[in-house]
Amino acid sequence: MSFEIIVAQQRYVFKDLKTLLAKATPERSGDQLAGVAAKDATERVAAQMALADLPLKHFLNETVTAYEQDEITRLIIDEHDALAFYPISHFTVGDFRNWLLSADATTEKLTELATGLTPEMVAAVSKIMRNQDLILVAKKCQVITQFRNTIGLEGHLSTRLQPNHPTDDLLGISASILDGLMYGNGDAVIGINPATDNLQNLSELLKLLDHVIQHYEIPTQSCVLTHVTSGIELADRGVPIDLMFQSIAGTQQANDAFGISLSVLQEGYEAALSLKRGTLGQNVMYFETGQGSALSSNAHFGVDQQTIEARAYAVARKFKPLLVNTVVGFIGPEYLYNGKQIIRAGLEDHFCGKLLGVPMGCDICYTNHADADQDDMDILLTLLGNAGINFIMGIPGSDDVMLNYQTTSFHDALYVRQLLGLEPAPEFTAWLEQQGIFKQSQHHIHWAEQMPEKFSRLLMS
Repeated sequence: MSFEIIVAQQRYVFKDLKTLLAKATPERSGDQLAGVAAKDATERVAAQMALADLPLKHFLNETVTAYEQDEITRLIIDEHDALAFYPISHFTVGDFRNWLLSADATTEKLTELATGLTPEMVAAVSKIMRNQDLILVAKKCQVITQFRNTIGLEGHLSTRLQPNHPTDDLLGISASILDGLMYGNGDAVIGINPATDNLQNLSELLKLLDHVIQHYEIPTQSCVLTHVTSGIELADRGVPIDLMFQSIAGTQQANDAFGISLSVLQEGYEAALSLKRGTLGQNVMYFETGQGSALSSNAHFGVDQQTIEARAYAVARKFKPLLVNTVVGFIGPEYLYNGKQIIRAGLEDHFCGKLLGVPMGCDICYTNHADADQDDMDILLTLLGNAGINFIMGIPGSDDVMLNYQTTSFHDALYVRQLLGLEPAPEFTAWLEQQGIFKQSQHHIHWAEQMPEKFSRLLMS
């Protein structure tokens, strides 16, 4: 179906839904690289106007990738909740935006609506929203998950403690864990990107994390971010796995490039559940995503990268994850050229994920060859903190020395918590107070000279 509109006495025709969505997308280098972006600002506005008039029901009748050829499309269509969708089924995209910004769109109603929304619907409405709109609506969304603590509660901000090391040295990793804990980081997960991805190395890393968590009775969870098939094999061997990890994308072909399918993810999900390691809940999956992943594997089918990214959240939602985060600036300037594009993409991803009922976090980051700097990350961090993001990354000095990119540090998390009056997960906060890391009332950090003696022995164990 084609879409037509006249703007400034010029007629614009968009040949199908995916073209309309792409042309309506705020400017970004990835869509320009793919040849799907609007040719100028006027065409972009025309597409946004046409998109605003499009009924939401249309997204159930026209797909951006072929139903017969893409299992992600089949997942989206087959598992759509018509009953949840019914209260807004008469809306256009523009009506949907207006309602989301109204007082009638409460947290309770947005929670009930989540399964009635498709990724394309939420991607579409995001394209006609300003940054402040994305922040305001996302703030009203609440997605709460549990494993050994509770993540996503209002007034709380969790962090992934990311103690990566270029040689997977256990002593170096332990030092980073200790550093992060002293800054109150690690309640979302203590998660390592392994430098060497063999099963023996992965097993040693997982045993280290399990030892630290169990010995010091830390109410958190661990993860080594290896391929899900390796995670399944490790689980079969009885290695202590808390969360099963996988990077995911929004088309079947892009997931093929990752070496996964929905059935493989289901196997990983069931393997993690079978270990029964959660104490408060059984949200056992951890997913990472990022705009541009499908384009980088030539698996985007002419769909803009932000819509494809939103489709990845439908994959995540199916497996009831504890954590999902967009690694927003990691893929590089070919996809998000500068700080402005990274900031916009981070707000979009968080908004879309939360509307779909996904527990969204963000790796607020950039690569060294992007036109961005740490000031841009400070801005995005502050905006996402106000938007109610579930978790962010915490890395020594903002510099990941193994993955070679720039992200947020332990003290960045401390900054945004103090600025906005946010606390870690309640169970983790109680543990920090009990250990003497946080003061009992004001939640100020104790510095290294006040380190509890038992933690100084961590490096010696």
